Amino acid sequence: MASDGAETERKTVMTYVPAYQKERWKTHAEELGMSQSEFVRTMVQAGRRDFEIPDRTPDEPESDGADESSGGSEFESRVLDALSPADHRSWDELLDALTDDIEDRLDETLQDLQASNRVQYSGRHGGYALAPGAFEDDDGR
Repeated sequence: MASDGAETERKTVMTYVPAYQKERWKTHAEELGMSQSEFVRTMVQAGRRDFEIPDRTPDEPESDGADESSGGSEFESRVLDALSPADHRSWDELLDALTDDIEDRLDETLQDLQASNRVQYSGRHGGYALAPGAFEDDDGR
């Protein structure tokens, strides 16, 4: 298990992007009330999980998306449920609380797709790809 110091130690990551992209990120970060570093860190983490945080967990029933008692969305209810008046959560902690099942779901789905020969992993190529013929019909089309 890592020590507390190792968990909180920060390292610099540098990247180069076109000026127009940096300006867009800066504007978006300001709109969200975030620093540019926090914005980039959050977007990278969100991208690692999924591009969209689902409104519900797989075991929650589907609805029309409205919480009739407060007038908010299901996602709004999930955010409120993840918070408490006694403890503060950082942006990253809140993001983790709302997306905690994404990595498990991705892993399980990829395992199922590999077992059915629809997806292959290549260490040589460093990732996953559709298996040859994965979506061909019985005639090979």
